[in-house]
Amino acid sequence: MNEVAILSGKGGTGKTSLGAALATCGSNIIVADCDVDAANLHLVLLPEDFTRERFISGHKAVIDYESCTACGICMEYCRFDAISLLEGTYRISETACDGCKLCARICPSQSITMVPSDKSYWFVGNFRNGVMIHARLAPGEENSGKLVNVVREQARKAAQEKGWDNILIDGPPGTGCATISAMTGAKKVILVTEPSLSGFHDLKRIMELTTHFHIQPFVVINKYDLNPEIAAKVEKWCVGQGVPVIGRLPFNPAFVHAMLECKSILEWEPDSEVSKEIRNIYHTVFQNTPNNTKP
Repeated sequence: MNEVAILSGKGGTGKTSLGAALATCGSNIIVADCDVDAANLHLVLLPEDFTRERFISGHKAVIDYESCTACGICMEYCRFDAISLLEGTYRISETACDGCKLCARICPSQSITMVPSDKSYWFVGNFRNGVMIHARLAPGEENSGKLVNVVREQARKAAQEKGWDNILIDGPPGTGCATISAMTGAKKVILVTEPSLSGFHDLKRIMELTTHFHIQPFVVINKYDLNPEIAAKVEKWCVGQGVPVIGRLPFNPAFVHAMLECKSILEWEPDSEVSKEIRNIYHTVFQNTPNNTKP
């Protein structure tokens, strides 16, 4: 099974746009949108979901006001400042509550109970080139890493059921636990960067992560022609690290026009320079042909 994750050290590099293009480059592909905190790949791929499952992300504290004596012990011990006194009534902020259960344990009147945080969901659906698994973590809910794991496992399950080899994982930006969960088990990682000092800095950070987990990295420089000097520095650094630069995508406003029509750049401008470059990237990571690769 060929699992390829697309990551970026920072947001705004064009990671999801490239992911949508790669998802529509071939057929019989499983796509897993693991950016559960800000999922948006489904807006382009438009999957027809046939599975919708609730995800329990944790628990939140709830006060039973009929038995509450308003002693204030819960607010005194809450280390997350999730409990406040408003007009003589103690209230728990749903977004600030960490679900640690301390208030429920120390409440002398046993007026606080823990209820499941169940507003998050994961989905499985068919899209025009294959099957997509995606999820949405509700605002204020936690355990994004666990939800990413659910999405990833469902992607593997779908690949086994279909007998398909390729899984494309669109991971979250940054280097947090959700990113680590998204890349776990992947054989290859496409690192999308941009020709800026912040983009170069965050590329180095995400590269350290892939090195730590012994995953084969590939680099794509998006909008390289906006700052050729920094793009050249990025490429030189990658060569020094022994990491192949498999794509140099020029700036193209058609990306925006394509997304407005819920299409990838390959579907919008199939014969453009950027579309041809993306096909080279697809062949390199999914079909093992070293087009346009620098060792």
